[in-house]
Amino acid sequence: MTERMHMEKVIPGAYKAVLGLEKYCVANVDPTVLELVKLRASMVNGCAFCVNMHSHDATAAGESPERLFQVAAWHDAVCFTPRERAALALTDAVTKLGEHGVPDEVWNEARAWWSEEEVANLIVAIATINVWNRISITTRRAPQSYATATA
Repeated sequence: MTERMHMEKVIPGAYKAVLGLEKYCVANVDPTVLELVKLRASMVNGCAFCVNMHSHDATAAGESPERLFQVAAWHDAVCFTPRERAALALTDAVTKLGEHGVPDEVWNEARAWWSEEEVANLIVAIATINVWNRISITTRRAPQSYATATA
């Protein structure tokens, strides 16, 4: 599959705007949860570039391969805390965003474990990784060796 374009070269201003959201999320969301959210959304969306990147990022940040492997089946995994599970459920609901939006039970569980500000930051983080996924999938951004990955 041939890459179609590199958005950062074609429209650098827009790319930098999304990067600004990314930097906000890094500064305002628990780093462990942020990597789990990024990895899960990327798996749901089927974004190979982002799955590759965030698997490496999480490992570099000290996340165990065992937990990363289980993100794909987090519903049945016992290695995630209730707080992490609430974030993963919110990630699934926001990423899949069905006809009726985010179910109340998912929202209520997130609010049980996360403050209002934390949930707001999670929503921005989930939305941001979904933007990255859509850019990478649409432009056919290929997974690269981690040393050359840039998005």
